[in-house]
Amino acid sequence: MTWAGARFAAPMVVGLGLLASGCSLVPADNRPSSPIPSAWDTPNASGSQNAVPVHGEWWQSFNSKELTALVDRSLTGSFNLQAAAARIDEARGAAEIAGAFQYPAVALGGTVDKTSGQSSARAQSLFAQASYEIDFWGKNRAIANSAKTLTVATAFDKDTLAVTLVSSVADTYFQILSLQERVRLAQQIAASGRRILSLIEVQAAGGIASDLQIQQQRNAVATFDAAVPALRQQLEQSVHLLAVLVGSAPEGFGIGTQNLDGISLPEVKADLPASVLRQRPDIQAAEARLISSNFDVGAARAAFYPSIVLTGQGGIANSSLSHFFPPMAVADIAAGLVQPIFEGGRLQGQLKFDRAHVVELAATYRQTVASALQDVEDALTTVERLKELEAADVVAVDSARRAFDLANAQFRLGTADFLTVLTIERTLYQAEDSLLQVHLLRLEAAVGLFRALGGGFDPPEAAPVQSALRN
Repeated sequence: MTWAGARFAAPMVVGLGLLASGCSLVPADNRPSSPIPSAWDTPNASGSQNAVPVHGEWWQSFNSKELTALVDRSLTGSFNLQAAAARIDEARGAAEIAGAFQYPAVALGGTVDKTSGQSSARAQSLFAQASYEIDFWGKNRAIANSAKTLTVATAFDKDTLAVTLVSSVADTYFQILSLQERVRLAQQIAASGRRILSLIEVQAAGGIASDLQIQQQRNAVATFDAAVPALRQQLEQSVHLLAVLVGSAPEGFGIGTQNLDGISLPEVKADLPASVLRQRPDIQAAEARLISSNFDVGAARAAFYPSIVLTGQGGIANSSLSHFFPPMAVADIAAGLVQPIFEGGRLQGQLKFDRAHVVELAATYRQTVASALQDVEDALTTVERLKELEAADVVAVDSARRAFDLANAQFRLGTADFLTVLTIERTLYQAEDSLLQVHLLRLEAAVGLFRALGGGFDPPEAAPVQSALRN
């Protein structure tokens, strides 16, 4: 065929390819329905005027500049998050590879042949080769869409990791502040115990107190002192963990002078259950993988049908003996059809696998939705119950502190026995330490509720899933 013939044939080939690409064997998308309640079972602070809605940078609701700075460092410095970003690029590359089969493959080459003898001659040629598989059954398009949707799922995986990372940074930071307070409390109660021990020793010298009381108080002071190393161990390990979370080495890492009193405890406004499906990236990732598996079924079904491949070749040949043989333009277009006849069960097995994979991912999607709703309900319950517990602990600490002051004063006057002072002293320490731990749990519960509701994730990014559905 001459170049002129090829010029007339090209539009016909393109038109045939466009016409054929309209056929698809991808099953209709039937995402599994999950029962979504209209409201949460656990009462929450959503009706409060001070309730904080779930937004992207929810950690700012705690009004801690240091926490905000640490979160910003983690979002840029976390090695796990950097690896997740690289996995997105990997998925995009894989999607480009999978999508390449939708387009023609073109190669350009040339040859130079030289012969020698009584006379020498040089032959030159330049040629181009092209091949294109007409995607009549939509197999290549389904493969490309499957890979593209997996890229979307990988992006949602990164969002899920980011939400978890930020939550871990906030929890660890609050743990550090709480442990610092608990160390100070243990040191303070130990110092108070030493003052009482000194008083008992003076009284024993005057014959008022016994050696038994001295030993009992020394035991109490030693118990308070023994709590400090264990708390410091937890504190130092939490600092090391926070350093790694923000992408730093533990050596030389530290935080500022912030204390728990400067941390606000936000009331979180729980959105309606249906909004969780749009906000949580793990649900979006599960949905994207389900969509991808649906495309895989379409590709597996299309593999049973014949494939049509168009090939073309054209070029120019020239010879140094051009006065005998002028340059020639050559072109050739061919079409080949391949129909699978016997594959040893490979095609049937692939289709069976892809259909089962859809069923698996549909169940995974339902489980992800159910687990997300459970996370929110658990977080709401934790927030409410810890609020009640902290209120009771505040009363217990206030009563224990008053009782300790009264018992200490009476003991100095000789109107209270030492055993009463010793018992109340231990009760006060336990009550104050318990209150610090409960307050930490309340901060962590607020973080947990933000996380469960999908905080830190931008809902408009869900659009790529719907875009993949339309393609």
